[in-house]
Amino acid sequence: MAKWTYSKSGVNINRADLAKQSIAKILGATHSKKVLNKIGHYCAAVDIGGGRAVAITTDGVGTKVLVAEKMRKYDTIGIDCVAMNVNDLICLGVEPLAMVDYIAIRKPNHKIIVEIGKGLAKGALEAGVSIVGGETAILPEIIKGYSEYSFDLAGTAIGLVDTKKIIDGSKIKMGDVLIGLPSSGIHSNGLTLARKVLNEGNRKIGMELLKPTKLYVRPIMKLINSVEVKGLANITGGGLHNLLRLNKSIGFRITNWPRIPWIFQEIQKRGRIPEFEMHKTFNMGVGFCVVVAPKNVKKAMAILKGEKPVVLGHAIGGNKVIKSGFYYK
Repeated sequence: MAKWTYSKSGVNINRADLAKQSIAKILGATHSKKVLNKIGHYCAAVDIGGGRAVAITTDGVGTKVLVAEKMRKYDTIGIDCVAMNVNDLICLGVEPLAMVDYIAIRKPNHKIIVEIGKGLAKGALEAGVSIVGGETAILPEIIKGYSEYSFDLAGTAIGLVDTKKIIDGSKIKMGDVLIGLPSSGIHSNGLTLARKVLNEGNRKIGMELLKPTKLYVRPIMKLINSVEVKGLANITGGGLHNLLRLNKSIGFRITNWPRIPWIFQEIQKRGRIPEFEMHKTFNMGVGFCVVVAPKNVKKAMAILKGEKPVVLGHAIGGNKVIKSGFYYK
């Protein structure tokens, strides 16, 4: 059996990155002086005066909706939608404030939409964010899945932050320490590849893939209110490559890693996927990363104790991530 990669499964990250870079260049021309950071970080901050900024981000849950459809279980996918958005917001040190959702469905089904709503509400309550509206679109010619009730789910979230407290990675120095927080599982990225190599119809596999994306809002907000944090990274699509978004002059050497959850081991074994490709596609058990100065490690670890934090490595020169003999640039 041939080795699987994300590209072979239908998702070419390199082409996607090139497309994103091109559209970012086009849209960058619309930026006023009030836009405080360039496209490419986890969210964008806009100065609203008075030393405050509003931050905004948008994201969806990808093909995890197909797993929900296959399992006929829709009450947790909304948690993923909330998490994908608020976990990005906090990467600038932003406190999430409000959110809207977008549901595109092939054919309206009251029960399914209500179940999705339950998950959205549960995730929002845990994250401390208000869902203030949204859009439900009926798109039978566009939405195609496993059944007549196939759907897509996305959201947009905003938050507020003091401009002087924005954490954009610019203060990271060589020698600063990288701390990882465990994920709850696959989260909402890499599902296209996972579904290609696993039997998602298997109840055990399907339910594992459906585990909601972990929400990091509360522990991270507690941390940044207690310790100087230099960088925050949501480990989503692209895996460790996300660390390179923090500072174009800084990279990271990974010298430690927590036990890899069984679902990733199963994906790697069945798909004969190289370790490099696994870390480039999945979170591999680490869903969020924090960068602090060496002097603040002990205090940060104590504050994050309930999340079972792990010291992963340290910052180095050059925009690359080095782990176990391979590296990303």
